[in-house]
Amino acid sequence: MDYSRRLVDRQLDELLPLLPAVSIEGAKGVGKTVTATARASQVFSLDTPSTRAIVQDNPELVVSRVSDKATIFIDEWQRVPSTWDLVRRAVDQGAQPGQFILAGSAAPNPKAKPHSGAGRIVRLVMRPMSLPERDVETPSVSLRALLEGTVPEVGGSTSLTVTNYAEEVLSSGFPGIRSALPAARPHILDSYVQHIVDHDIPESGQEVRRPASLLHWLTAYGAATASTASYSSLLTAATPGEDLKPSKVTAITYRDLLQRIWVLEPLPAWSPVLASLKYLGQAPKHHLVDPALAARLVGATQDSLVSGNGPKDHGEGVFLGALFESLAVQTIRCLAQANGAKVFHLRTQGGVHEIDAIVQRPDLRIVAFEIKLSSIVRPADVAHLNWLQTQVPDLVLDKVLLNTGSEAYRRQDGVAVVPLALLGQ
Repeated sequence: MDYSRRLVDRQLDELLPLLPAVSIEGAKGVGKTVTATARASQVFSLDTPSTRAIVQDNPELVVSRVSDKATIFIDEWQRVPSTWDLVRRAVDQGAQPGQFILAGSAAPNPKAKPHSGAGRIVRLVMRPMSLPERDVETPSVSLRALLEGTVPEVGGSTSLTVTNYAEEVLSSGFPGIRSALPAARPHILDSYVQHIVDHDIPESGQEVRRPASLLHWLTAYGAATASTASYSSLLTAATPGEDLKPSKVTAITYRDLLQRIWVLEPLPAWSPVLASLKYLGQAPKHHLVDPALAARLVGATQDSLVSGNGPKDHGEGVFLGALFESLAVQTIRCLAQANGAKVFHLRTQGGVHEIDAIVQRPDLRIVAFEIKLSSIVRPADVAHLNWLQTQVPDLVLDKVLLNTGSEAYRRQDGVAVVPLALLGQ
C-alpha cells in the first residue's frame, strides 16, 4: 500500500538526520504507526501481547539490535515504560542520528515514572489529518509565507461550500475512520469513544467507576467546543440526573486524563510578554482532538448541522460554526507545528474582543486568525483583527479571516480573506 505523506513527515525529514531519538505522540488512530513504520528497519509493537511479553522479560532487546544504518521503532512505548529510559541511556551513550523512533498515545501509568528525556528525546505531536492532508482542495495560501511578515499577495478559488465543510467535520481526520464507508463512521466513532472509557483511561492508571458519568461529561465538553465555558458549567451540563453527576474532583481527573491521552486538546490563551495588553482572559478554548468526535458525542448529523437545528454553541451561533472553528484550529495547529510556531487564542475579560487563533513565531511575532462560518465578509468579522493591530502593531505580522467563501483575496485594510480549504503550508 502506498504511503501518503503527512505534515509531520517534513519535520521527521529534518530531525532524524540530526537527532538519535524522536518520539511521535498523539491520540490513537492519528497515523503514528504507519508514519513511523515507513521509516523503520525494525518494529517493536508493544500493543501486541506477544511482543510486549518478550520486551517486558528482556527490555534490553529494543536497544541491542541497533546498528549504524538501523532505525528502531518502538510503538506504544508507554505499555513498557522502561523502554523510554533504555532509549534515553542509549542516547547518552552515543546513539547515532535516526536510530530510534518512539510512538505513544498515552502517558504511562503514574506509578511508573520514566525520566522526562529532556535534551535526549525530541517530541513531535501528530494530530488527525488537517484539510491539506485530506486532499480535498489544492491550497493556494501558505502559512509559511504569512509568517514571514512580508504581507504576501493571496489568491485562489475553491468550490467547497458549507455543506462540504460539514461533510469534512463528520468524515473525521482519523485516517482509519475517514477511509470507512460513510454509514460505518458513526459506529466507528462510537467504538472509539467507548474504548476510551473501557481501556485507554484504565490503562493510564485510573479506574472508571461510573462510565456513564464520564460519557456525560465528555458529551458536555463536546457541546462546548470552541467556547471558554467554565469547567463548573460543564459539570452542570453533564448532569441529566443527579445520580449521574460526577464530583468536581472526579471531573478534574477526567479532564487531566483525557488530555494525557490526547482526546482533549484545549487551545491555551495568549499571554504576550512583549505587549501592554491588559485584561486578557486565561481560560482555554475547548477542543476535542477531532471535531468528528464532538459531533458524534452530541448526536449531530449532516442535516442537523447544515440546517442549524443541532445544539447551540452557548447561544452564540449554530453548532456547525463551533465545529468549523475546531476544524480550522486543527488545521492551523498542524500547519503551525510544521513551521515551528505555536497556536493560542485571545479573549479579553468579558469577551469584548476575541481572536480565534494566534499563530506565534519563536520571536513572539504573530499572525492573527478570525474564523467565520460565512461566505460573506461583514465589518464585524474583521473588527477584532484590526483592533489587535492597533494594540500591538509591532507584533502583528498579518491578519487573516478564514471563512467558507470561494475566493482568497486581500482587503484594503490588509486583512487576507482565505477560504479554509485554501490554507496550506
